[in-house]
Amino acid sequence: SPIERRYQTSTQLKREKGATFLQVKSFNLQKTNVIEKGLGTLAIEYQFLSALKKYFSEVKLDLILYSTPPITFTKVIQFVKRRDNAYSYLLLKDIFPQNAIDMHLMKKDGFLHKLFLRKERQLYEASDTIGCMSISNKDYIKEHNPYLNPKKIEVNPNSIEPTKAEQQTNALKIAIRDKYNLPNNKMIFVYGGNLGLPQGINFLLQTIEKCCNQNVFFLIVGAGREYTTIEQWFVQNKPTNAKLLKSLPKGDYDSLVAACDVGMIFLNPDFTIPNFPSRLLSYLEFGMPVLAATDKSTDIGQVIDEAKCGLWVQSGDIKSMLNAINKLVENEDEFLTMTQNARNLLENKYTVDISYRLIVDKVIHHV
Repeated sequence: SPIERRYQTSTQLKREKGATFLQVKSFNLQKTNVIEKGLGTLAIEYQFLSALKKYFSEVKLDLILYSTPPITFTKVIQFVKRRDNAYSYLLLKDIFPQNAIDMHLMKKDGFLHKLFLRKERQLYEASDTIGCMSISNKDYIKEHNPYLNPKKIEVNPNSIEPTKAEQQTNALKIAIRDKYNLPNNKMIFVYGGNLGLPQGINFLLQTIEKCCNQNVFFLIVGAGREYTTIEQWFVQNKPTNAKLLKSLPKGDYDSLVAACDVGMIFLNPDFTIPNFPSRLLSYLEFGMPVLAATDKSTDIGQVIDEAKCGLWVQSGDIKSMLNAINKLVENEDEFLTMTQNARNLLENKYTVDISYRLIVDKVIHHV
């Protein structure tokens, strides 16, 4: 894994819980400027390859498992495949560089776009299997990469190992809400995680501004490049129906989310690629109905609708958004059904054993 230069640590081997981790010093890749992120994405391939040759020269590898972003590991993958006859499995978590084009962070058909398109193709071709997050994700890859053998493309969704399905007691829920100065007499809609351009934060703020339901309170907790923008909006508008918190340690964050009622997902309406945010799984784990406002390319709304565990609206459609909020608040029986369906969806489709079996079966047959 990369260890960014901001931590001022050299490349090193770490051994924990029976596993060996090689941490490779890299440029800053997250929460940095576009130039350093771009340079770091290009350089990481050579940094990983050099470290691999130095530290794992005597280690035979059976499986190369990697995700996007970044897309610049092709030389590393090809090296290990040649040396060890390893099986290469790509977990496709983001479609780059098209996501950068959608977010207007890269010029279409410009030098960088063409460079990364070549690298994207090389990575896909070097992968024995490409595991996509959803059906729409899989269909998109097939349609836009006709040179690929369709048999090597499959759905391998985001997955977690769920905690035991235990509901918080009312007393604990009240205590947690009191700790963060949150109301106990309102339904809390929580948005947790990354606060960046891809999340379409403007629509989240518009929702807070336009929502007049006195029984609703919004909680935003996270970090990212848009956090300052949101913070300034809160200072200027002083909303009485919302609160903004910075990122919390995972244990505190999980307890806080579990004390809320509805989990929110937002995606930028400009996306043409079918994203499938992993935060969905956090909400499902706590048995929370999900309210998603996204672009039309993703099928996350279809998944939520079919499982009857929440509601979907198109990002930017404020009327439908407010109607969905009111529906969640006012229909208690349907809300309770959604909470049960949420946990069921997680356990039926998004557990690690599903992803594990898809990967390991291929490695076994390869060997």
